[in-house]
Amino acid sequence: MSRIGKNPITIPSGVTVELNNSVITVKGKLGQLSQEVTDVTVKVEDGQVLVERSSDDKVQRAKHGLYRALINNMIVGVSEGFTKELELVGVGYRASNQGQKLDLALGFSHNIILEVAPEVKLETVSEKGKNPIVKLTSHDKQLLGQISAKIRGFRKPEPYKGKGVKFVGEELRRKAGKSA
Repeated sequence: MSRIGKNPITIPSGVTVELNNSVITVKGKLGQLSQEVTDVTVKVEDGQVLVERSSDDKVQRAKHGLYRALINNMIVGVSEGFTKELELVGVGYRASNQGQKLDLALGFSHNIILEVAPEVKLETVSEKGKNPIVKLTSHDKQLLGQISAKIRGFRKPEPYKGKGVKFVGEELRRKAGKSA
């Protein structure tokens, strides 16, 4: 039995979970998310969401924990939200934003301008003497991860000096470099 899949999800106050055929819709103060569910059954009872499977088929075992985790992320997202912070490490690396347009100077000949989805709140912090930080906040964990991975992919941290775009708190594997 899936350890994650058999745990019930408690629904916090202010969040409503609706089950319509095979689509689950979660509404909260930060927004609304929906997810289509296949191969498992979902029940909403007594302020809890239960994900159950009918057999020990390999496909059902795989999706049991997956859908439980996705529904939990939806409930946490619409009630609390998620935040990711990216740090730009390198001389001359800058970040600024005008509304939903993120402008990154990452050492290329031209700045990179990225239009961020409207569901994601964008903020840039630049203090003198510190690395610029890009803060992304959203109720959709999947979209947030996708956008932050795209930003990190513009200039991944290199192993010798650690220059590039990294997540705040990320430990980089460093290499020694040449020695004479």
